[in-house]
Amino acid sequence: MTTSAPARAVRVLAAPGDRHDEILTPAALDFLAGLTEAFGERRQQLLKERRRQAIRLASGSPLDFPVATAAVRDDRSWRVAPPAPGLEDRRVEITGPPERRMTVNALNSGAKVWMADFEDATAPTWDNVIGGQLSLRDAIHRRIDFTTTEGRQYRLGETLPTIMVRPRGWHLLEEHLEFGGRPVPAPLVDFGLYFFHCAQRQIDAGRGPYFYLPKLENRYEARLWNDIFAFSQDLFGIPRGTVRATVLIETITAAFEMEEILYELRDHSAGLNAGRWDYLFSLIKTFGHRTDFQLPDRAGVTMTAPFMRAYTELLVRTCHKRGAHAIGGMAAQVPGKDTEANASALAKVRLDKEREAEDGFDGSWVAHPGLVPVCRGVFDGVLGARPHQLDRTREDVHVTAPDLLSVRRISSPPTEQGVRTNIAVALRYFDAWLRGQGAVALYGLMEDAATAEIARVQIWQWLRHGVLDRGTVLQVLDEELAALGAQHPWAAVDEVRELFERTALAGELPLFFTPDAYTRHLVHIQGVRS
Repeated sequence: MTTSAPARAVRVLAAPGDRHDEILTPAALDFLAGLTEAFGERRQQLLKERRRQAIRLASGSPLDFPVATAAVRDDRSWRVAPPAPGLEDRRVEITGPPERRMTVNALNSGAKVWMADFEDATAPTWDNVIGGQLSLRDAIHRRIDFTTTEGRQYRLGETLPTIMVRPRGWHLLEEHLEFGGRPVPAPLVDFGLYFFHCAQRQIDAGRGPYFYLPKLENRYEARLWNDIFAFSQDLFGIPRGTVRATVLIETITAAFEMEEILYELRDHSAGLNAGRWDYLFSLIKTFGHRTDFQLPDRAGVTMTAPFMRAYTELLVRTCHKRGAHAIGGMAAQVPGKDTEANASALAKVRLDKEREAEDGFDGSWVAHPGLVPVCRGVFDGVLGARPHQLDRTREDVHVTAPDLLSVRRISSPPTEQGVRTNIAVALRYFDAWLRGQGAVALYGLMEDAATAEIARVQIWQWLRHGVLDRGTVLQVLDEELAALGAQHPWAAVDEVRELFERTALAGELPLFFTPDAYTRHLVHIQGVRS
């Protein structure tokens, strides 16, 4: 693979790390420079449009299916490209960070697909970002086997799942790389380095460079990714349509543009996915100023809530109407040593996956290898030998804009336990994230940044609408910080408190906790930028 050098170069501002030179080659950095030069400004404009849309909705403009794209929705002739090699059967997918040990465990799990997650499940330290790229490259070249200092061996099996990579969202920057005096957009780094080093190898192996796209808010952001795919394939002489991407419908505005998003990506589409916590997080960010969008305790917002049912059923109908896979949400349970607790947890997973399979989903997510047999068994029972159920077009589903927004039907004040749980989970996740860990087992669940986001914005929403007293929050905050410090003496309790207060107790709600926390705590640059 060769690329022509752009007029300006990407500079590495971080200290050299072990084997980093294998990833940060001059040609790879030139490719990142080319991507940033071609698409960096469009990213900026789309982020400005996000802010304009947020202001419009906060000012009372209604959210509805776009009139301008009615013709796209009404035209029944177009379909996305047929499933790519390795993406025909996706009945069980496992997700997790591309950390070396977890990479081997995920690839040996028996899942059909592994989503290597640089976004919510990875705290973006420089070592994690480049180490994740090394893990992927080593796994694809089958040289990732290793033995720990305790003598535990990690070896890849013979049959491995298809790899899909989730880059970070458009709102994030990679401060350790600079182009034109500015940080390089983080999603271009994650996509670009993987594509440069692994695309052709995956094609040669009979698969391809496949991705999950997070946090999209509208069709224009999907169009940007489609143009990035076309640009990259043309540059490396790879046929257009080789890249495939599944879009996570995890923002409320994207839920109103599912068909448009598929249309923009139709030559590169690998369907849509239904995320839970990020979707609810988006709902609060978008409508948190309104009392009719006040959510109850997290535990009380299940996928059977009317507005969540509308969202998932519309997703399945939309995907199958266009020949695209519909992938269900996450089962985050972590099996433990308690037999009775395990049985209860697995029963919940089975019930959730049965609902998804019966609704028409073609597969679903799990966070732990121990859940793969449960999810696979449920979908085996529905699919049999078929790879999917795209033939279930769900013509019976008719979803309106009010259906997607009918939060009031489950609204109720928070409980004392719900408040404490949100604060406890947010604090413990923040502590782990600040120490470089993005996937964290908490209270029997594998949590990532999406959980911390919904936990902290619920506290903010309840305070804003006066259903929760600030004094109560501060008291619970003190108690849970004390418990955190007693449990983990190494915890940076003051930093954790500061992060929680900035992101959950401020008058204006920060859109994400990650950008500010990343800049303050995780960026380590060799004296170039503080």
